[in-house]
Amino acid sequence: MPCPSEIQVAFILSSFVTFFLGLLILFIFRLIWRTIKKWQNIKGTGILLELLLTKSIGNGHLESLHFQGIFRNHIEMLLSAQTFVGQVLVILVFVLSIGSLIIYFINSSDPVGSCSSYEDKTIPIDLTFNVFFSFYFGLRFVAADDKIKFWLEMNSIVDIFTVPPTFISYYLKSNWLGLRFLRALRLLELPQILQILRAIRTSNAVKFSKLLSIVLSTWFTAAGFIHLVENSGDPWLKGRNSQNISYFESIYLVMATTSTVGFGDVVAKTSLGRTFIMFFTLGSLVLFANYVPEMVELFANKRKYTSAYEVVKGKKFIVVCGNITVDSVTAFLRNFLRHKAGEINIEIVFLGEVPPSLELETIFKCNMAYTTFVSGSALKWDDLRRVAVESAEACLIIANPLCSDLQAEDTSNIMRVLSIKNYCPNTRIIIQILQSHNKVFLPKIPSWSWSTGDNIICFAELKLGFIAQGCLVPGMCTFLTSLFVEQNKKVFPKQPWQKYFFNGLKNKILTQRLSDDFAGMSFPDVSRLCFVKLGLMLIAIEHKSMFHGYCSLLLNPPVQVKLRKNTLGFFIAESAKEVIRAAFYCASCHNDIFTPELIGKCSCKAKVHRHFPGTAVMVKKNTVREFSDSTVHDCMIWGQQKMISNVTLATRTFLYEAEQDSDHLDSSGMFHWCRATSLDSVILKRMDKSKHEFRDHVVACVFGDATSTLIGLRNFVMPLRASSYTRMELKDIVFIGSLDYLKREWIFLRNFPRIFILPGSALFPQDLHAANIEECSMCAVLSSSSKASSNPALVDTETIMATLNIGSLRISCSDQSPEESRRNSAYRFSGTSKYRRIPMLTELKNPSNIHYIEQLSGLDETFSGTSLHLSTSFSTGTVFSGSFLDSLLATAFYNYHVLELLQMLVTGGISSQMEQHFDKSVCGLTNHGTSLTSERMRCKLGILSLNETILSDIKPRQTFGQLFCGSIDNFGILCLGLYRMIDEEENKPEQNRFVITRPSNTFKLLPSDLVFCAIPFSTSCYKLDTTSPSPYETINIVPTSEKPTNTNHSSTINPVSQTTTQPLTTSLHYLEPKTISISDSKQTVLTQSRKLPSQTYLGETETTRENGKEKMNESTEENAPASSKPN
Repeated sequence: MPCPSEIQVAFILSSFVTFFLGLLILFIFRLIWRTIKKWQNIKGTGILLELLLTKSIGNGHLESLHFQGIFRNHIEMLLSAQTFVGQVLVILVFVLSIGSLIIYFINSSDPVGSCSSYEDKTIPIDLTFNVFFSFYFGLRFVAADDKIKFWLEMNSIVDIFTVPPTFISYYLKSNWLGLRFLRALRLLELPQILQILRAIRTSNAVKFSKLLSIVLSTWFTAAGFIHLVENSGDPWLKGRNSQNISYFESIYLVMATTSTVGFGDVVAKTSLGRTFIMFFTLGSLVLFANYVPEMVELFANKRKYTSAYEVVKGKKFIVVCGNITVDSVTAFLRNFLRHKAGEINIEIVFLGEVPPSLELETIFKCNMAYTTFVSGSALKWDDLRRVAVESAEACLIIANPLCSDLQAEDTSNIMRVLSIKNYCPNTRIIIQILQSHNKVFLPKIPSWSWSTGDNIICFAELKLGFIAQGCLVPGMCTFLTSLFVEQNKKVFPKQPWQKYFFNGLKNKILTQRLSDDFAGMSFPDVSRLCFVKLGLMLIAIEHKSMFHGYCSLLLNPPVQVKLRKNTLGFFIAESAKEVIRAAFYCASCHNDIFTPELIGKCSCKAKVHRHFPGTAVMVKKNTVREFSDSTVHDCMIWGQQKMISNVTLATRTFLYEAEQDSDHLDSSGMFHWCRATSLDSVILKRMDKSKHEFRDHVVACVFGDATSTLIGLRNFVMPLRASSYTRMELKDIVFIGSLDYLKREWIFLRNFPRIFILPGSALFPQDLHAANIEECSMCAVLSSSSKASSNPALVDTETIMATLNIGSLRISCSDQSPEESRRNSAYRFSGTSKYRRIPMLTELKNPSNIHYIEQLSGLDETFSGTSLHLSTSFSTGTVFSGSFLDSLLATAFYNYHVLELLQMLVTGGISSQMEQHFDKSVCGLTNHGTSLTSERMRCKLGILSLNETILSDIKPRQTFGQLFCGSIDNFGILCLGLYRMIDEEENKPEQNRFVITRPSNTFKLLPSDLVFCAIPFSTSCYKLDTTSPSPYETINIVPTSEKPTNTNHSSTINPVSQTTTQPLTTSLHYLEPKTISISDSKQTVLTQSRKLPSQTYLGETETTRENGKEKMNESTEENAPASSKPN
């Protein structure tokens, strides 16, 4: 039946009157309450009111108030859906709201101008629903703290404009559609209902449900308003411009308007409808332009990245998880896919915890032939099952070195390892760890196995180890880094020295199984043959010791070491095609071939059965052990020398005059050790500079405070306290930094000798002068612990400022001692300099900040806009960044032996397999001769001058090839590269040197060149200065295969006359040990024909005279190995 306009007005006015009248009443009550509060604050009034209230309020009323508070708390619990009844109530309200909306859809088929009678069965149902809504509205009103704010909430407005018309309809016995379409706004509660029902659990599902509810509720509400005004017409025209339009047509009009299409078949004719369309169009452009594409993206990504990875039989793949970001993925792919296109047959499955960004998606699409992304977490077995980690060749875990909490990052990655190992114990794991003390947890995992290829890349250990090597040997940090940096960018050098440096960057550390024809030969002979005949530089081999039971890497082992069959060799070369010659070499077939490129696989019958594995042989699961059991019984002469008795070992020791304690080493024999030193005894005071005149020491600038994350200074100290250096060769270490921070680090440093702490900051020149920085051999500026910063360029602020401060210092060369003047002129500065800069090595966390350091280099030949490893500062060895350590993940996967060698070179000799051995036998290690001397007799990296060392005796030495052969033949010294002045002829106030890695055989030498070398422990590299006698001269002996002579040798010789220059044909390794008596109770030493300026020793003894006879007692003490102590 038709509905009069008076009835329509009654329905609408009931809602508006209820809304505004209720709002007015609430405002009045608030004003009254505030007025009462103000009266209470008036002096005297509050006391009077309190007395009146006290008399009027009885105990019963207090109980009533208490009951009301309890009742209100229960209501709040119900409405918050924290109880089961509350959840049922919230769900019921939502369901009834949807039911009321459905009834509206049914009734909208009738004309808007008509009124429904109570004969319609939907009317009583809708009335029942609204009664329940009124009850729920009352509960919410009672529980609300701010009544006015509650009255203006969206759900309250929906109830106010839909519930009162229902009671009007009961009074008038007729019903009208009116504003019942507002029930569509209840759809906004859909995400909450789905979460209560646990229908959605992931963040993407929640986000998708929220976007969907916003879109649907907006569409239905807008369509209901259009349906009302278009069917009713404009009120001031009394409905003359109305049109009959269904609710479905209204939805069609709203969607066409939202999409900005506007077909024109259905349009708004009323003024109210058109006005609404104008504003709705503006809002929908903003609203739906953002929400609809985001919904599509979420829906597409959910299906795209949540599907399981399909394993193809015969196709290998690896799983990469952890820190999956644009930078980490780019760095990993650049190094993992460094081979030519088409040669990679391993797919990379990235397991990320968040969907990839658009930039990361682009990277995956550019490498879609090799990469697949799966959304999930390594902490969930369901996600590990989806990526089929049990079938993967390995699982690689990437860490974030720039995170603000290093401990949390390591802990999360260790938990990932636990989850993967629990799911599949045989999965090979390669993990990046930021802090060295967290390494100890991984080998404790029951299924962790070094033998199956599990490996740890510790950033702190390697990073600080590189810097420590740069402090020991100038330029060595750059030399070692260049062997592991992948450089694909084409650079056009402007200066000749840049060409030499860039050519050196092409060389890498490569491995290759050596030909069986090398079996039985000594390492110097094999290295010389490879260099001359094959054009290869062999620097180390892998050796399985029958005494220790683990495979160790030997850098330039002595002549007593004989190579076995199938020995693994480490080369410095440009490509794997070059090092394969070492496997193809045949003594009979290639004897008359002198061109390395012509050496290939021969057809010799004796070689047919041989297998030639490639350099980049991927380590498979359960097949990592390279040595067969048949090689264990192959005893070597060098191994036999380790069984010399303690009495014999005592003959190869010396006394240190300045110290009464013996040369203590830790139980592993790898590092110098001392009793725990108290912190107060090593703290230096600025005013007491005259009491601690340091010379040739190492200054380390540290930044941190009492709350900073520890960077692990023990990893910096250990290479500087390696036992391959004698006690006299050790350099004093002075740390400049916050005392609060260094106190926390000291518990890990107190067992290392000659370490001092100067409270202060490298930003203040007074603190630098107090550490006598003018006389230091190297100043290392260590980066601070990570701090959250929105700008990556600001992570190195303190480091750059300290570098600027130290670089501004100018030291007069006239103030130096003759020894320091000789050292500085040889290592870095030209002889005509009046002033010199302090030798410095700066660590950068962000390699892009290199341009700040380049401005301090003072050179014009810098490459603007280039990477750190192409900069002048890097080539001169004055800057270091651990960013290249990301590439070691790929290196460890393809060839874990290279990672072992790197760890051994930079950490002072400790490798992962040696750590495994220490963990198993730490309780049984003592300072007996075997652990002390055998581990100590290893090569050390050094730098030698061509004119002031024993290298000057090599004739001829015009080329690097001649120098290489002469040094290894006569002294057992392995030459690795050069440290050359940038401009030999130009006399600049300050001259810099640059690094040349593995020069060619015909490379011309200059008289001022310095040579990077691997020097045997027993070799003295400097000639004795006969013009300035020393209280003692120390030359060291390497044990020979012959039986050592008796310690109490009857003859005595003059140490000066003994040290005359000998011809090069005499081997330094076969000199007989002789005892030298020195007057005035001086020390007894064993001499050889050469002398180090900082002497090299095998051990330390105390010598006493009893009844005219010499008695030598070796001082031993049990202690724990430094390598096994936690950081």
